Amino acid sequence: MRTDMRVQQDRPQPGPEIWIRGPVALPEEPPPSPAAVTPRRFSWVGVHGGAGVTTLASVYGGHDCGRDWPGPADPPSVLLVARTHATGLAAALGALEVFRRGEAPHGLDLDAVVLVADAPGRLPRPLAEQVKVIESVIDVYRVPWVPAWRLGDPSGRPPRETAALARLTGRTR
Repeated sequence: MRTDMRVQQDRPQPGPEIWIRGPVALPEEPPPSPAAVTPRRFSWVGVHGGAGVTTLASVYGGHDCGRDWPGPADPPSVLLVARTHATGLAAALGALEVFRRGEAPHGLDLDAVVLVADAPGRLPRPLAEQVKVIESVIDVYRVPWVPAWRLGDPSGRPPRETAALARLTGRTR
């Protein structure tokens, strides 16, 4: 019996052939793109007075343009800022129309609209409907009412409801 087993072990067994070539190097990682390394820089542009541009720039970074268009040395990526009251939403729609007609300064890239709550709580239906119109045209980031910001203290963490805006701007504090 033992001899039969030895004979069977010496015979080649059918199956796939495996070639051994030696160590295989792992593929090199491609160098990270500059956009992946450095967050994109933005210019905050208020579409009306009191929109909150200065506060947003201090919390999320970026260039505070006030109510002016970015200059040649400023980041060309634009985030339009408006409050969620009737005047603010109308001004945001007007600014979107300026971009749609091609009347914004050459070279600017409109990335999104940032709507800052004008009061705590839910929006009245007519204002919520205007927000839906804006959202149908471009990405909209909503910033809730932050009592500390009203008192002039933007030093805390950004509200958790603004996580997407924080990722966009690269600021998570």
